[in-house]
Amino acid sequence: METEPPQPRSSPTLLRRLIHLDTAVSLNLYTLFQPILPYSLLKSLEVSGDGRLFFPVTLSLLLTTTPIAAIPTTPATLLLLNLLIGALFDLLLIGIIKHLVQRPRPVYNKNMFLSFAVDHWSFPSGHSSRVSFIATFCFFYLGEIREILLINFLNFEAESLVVEYFVVMVGLWAAITSVSRVLLGRHFVLDVIAGACLGIFEGLVVFRLLNYENFSTWFR
Repeated sequence: METEPPQPRSSPTLLRRLIHLDTAVSLNLYTLFQPILPYSLLKSLEVSGDGRLFFPVTLSLLLTTTPIAAIPTTPATLLLLNLLIGALFDLLLIGIIKHLVQRPRPVYNKNMFLSFAVDHWSFPSGHSSRVSFIATFCFFYLGEIREILLINFLNFEAESLVVEYFVVMVGLWAAITSVSRVLLGRHFVLDVIAGACLGIFEGLVVFRLLNYENFSTWFR
C-alpha cells in the first residue's frame, strides 16, 4: 500500500513576511538611533503633531482672529474652517482603520499617553496622517495662504518667497515628525507610510470635495 508523500509545510503569506520585515526594520532603526538622537527632540516632534495641541490652537486662531460677524467671509476664516474639517475627517478615518486592523504597537513603546481607546493600536500612524494632511493642505491652499499673508503681514515684493519657504518648511516638519514616530518607538515603518499616504489623500479630498465652500452649496 502506497503512502502519500509528506506535504510541505505551508510557507508564510506575503502579508506575514511583510509584517515580519517591517517589524525587524523598525526595531533596527529604533535601536540604531536611540543613542544618537535626544529623547527631548523626538518628544518635541511628537507634541508638535499631537491632536491635543492642534485642535485647541486652530480653534483659538479661528475664534480670536475673526469677528463673529465676519464668519465665513474672510479668507483666514475659510482656511481655518477647511483645516478643521480635514482634521476631523482624519480623526474619523484613523479611528475606524485602527479599530478594524488592531495592530499592536511595538513592544518597546514606552511612556505614551493614550487619548482614546484606539490609541492602543499602531496602524496607521495618526501623527503621520495629521502632519501629512497639514502639509498637503498648505500645498493646495498656497494661493489662499499667500493672500492672507499679503493682506496682514507682507508687502508684494517679499510675499512669494516667504510663502514658498513656509510651505517647504511645513513639508520638512511633516516628514521629520513622521520619521520620528519610528525612532521614538511609537510605530512601525509601514504604520508611518500608510499614515502619510492617508494624510495626502485627505488633503486632496478636502481641497476637492469636503470643504466649507462645497458644504455651503450642498445645504442651501
